[in-house]
Amino acid sequence: MGTGVALVFVLVATIFDLRTREVPDTIPALLLGWAVAVAALGLDGNGWGSMLVGLSVGLLTSGLFFALGGLGGGDVKLIAALGAVLGHPAIWTALFWIALAGGGFSLIALIRGRRDLAYLPAIALGLSIHLLWELKSVNV
Repeated sequence: MGTGVALVFVLVATIFDLRTREVPDTIPALLLGWAVAVAALGLDGNGWGSMLVGLSVGLLTSGLFFALGGLGGGDVKLIAALGAVLGHPAIWTALFWIALAGGGFSLIALIRGRRDLAYLPAIALGLSIHLLWELKSVNV
């Protein structure tokens, strides 16, 4: 239930990132609030522990890339909140797809002679692939 809402938040953040190259702090804050509400109401079965581990994995992983200059602060906050919504271990597969999408977009940008790109489209594509993969796994 929470993951579909997360995709909406990520798509809205993508629009902001493409237009202004910034993600308003309210988007990851509201997404984190959604994760807390879902955990408090027991709507997804992940629980508090999974939410906190997912948040930590998202924050630490994206924070490392922020420190290396590969991500912006808005990307880090959004990935951390996304980790809270997805929980553990789902954040790992989402990060895998996000990294693949980001690598593909980076390659396209380099071919086009650009060295800087908005990363939210890669996050949105990676999350979409993750959600489709999860949906396929459930229906098998």
